[in-house]
Amino acid sequence: METIQQESLTELTRKGTCLEFFSAYQDLETDRMAGLATPNATVSSLPLGEAGNGSYHDLGLNTWAYFMDCFPDIDNTVDTLTTDGNEVTCRVAIFGTQAKECVGIANQGLRFNSDHVFVFQFDNDDKITHVSVNWDHDSFVKQLTGV
Repeated sequence: METIQQESLTELTRKGTCLEFFSAYQDLETDRMAGLATPNATVSSLPLGEAGNGSYHDLGLNTWAYFMDCFPDIDNTVDTLTTDGNEVTCRVAIFGTQAKECVGIANQGLRFNSDHVFVFQFDNDDKITHVSVNWDHDSFVKQLTGV
């Protein structure tokens, strides 16, 4: 007999918030992304080191808006969502076609497709308090430079 593991309402709510985040990213709506987090939420973009650490509402939203501008067809596919306590880990493919210079990379109209890992942390009200993002930055650069 197979046992079915039930997810708690909290886990489902937090997964839903993550999916809403990625839906807003697809729809190029940073205002929707902003409403999912606490006022003091933070972000860490691991490949960028200390320069990638800051406020979700400043550094995070500005970075995501910048990528939306550079890649107007930016899109994503959420592959998995896994909960562990107050964290949800999302494995996501993000892809798009470059339309403007981006992070010093000249626009050649090339596409990127990059696996990302987002780890969202939540408070007791199921609002995002921190997002950690990791990806293979070297692969991202190679795809856009054609090198």
